[in-house]
Amino acid sequence: MKKVVLVIMAVVGVSLYGNAQSIHFGAKGGVNFASLNGDDADGTDGRTGFHIGLLAELGLTDKFSIQPEVLYSAQGAKLSDTDLNLDYVNVPILAKYYLTDGFSIQAGPQFGINVKDDWEGFDTDVKSLDMTGAVGVEYRIGSFFAQGRYNFGLSDVADEGDIKNSVFQLSVGYLFF
Repeated sequence: MKKVVLVIMAVVGVSLYGNAQSIHFGAKGGVNFASLNGDDADGTDGRTGFHIGLLAELGLTDKFSIQPEVLYSAQGAKLSDTDLNLDYVNVPILAKYYLTDGFSIQAGPQFGINVKDDWEGFDTDVKSLDMTGAVGVEYRIGSFFAQGRYNFGLSDVADEGDIKNSVFQLSVGYLFF
């Protein structure tokens, strides 16, 4: 499954690169306000974490672009005195539309690969792949930008039960060129 996702991303990236009017590369980081939602996530509280990573913005027109990213993201929740740590390498592929000069809205899928699951005391296995939807806004001034994004779970994070990721992210970043 990981190979299929990587091949799809490579094909999409190469085809978009050939049609892109402008290409920007940058880095971003910020804070996560993560929780777990679903019928079997009762009693969980939020976990504050972080995310950091790289991005590319492939401008297709003056108002529309595609923005793939690769992010390390600390997610999960708390249950009583126990931390339910779920850390991912996330790959969002977002459609980005500029409403005005510098202000854009974003939406698209996000694919996550679980790199850390610390669920001490629980008998359930965490799935290695996670699928979420992402929606957000961005404001850019020159090479600097600030983003707000909500990632909502589309797949369950564990083999048993209805438990999905839910993450609100605040980010700042810089476009190198």
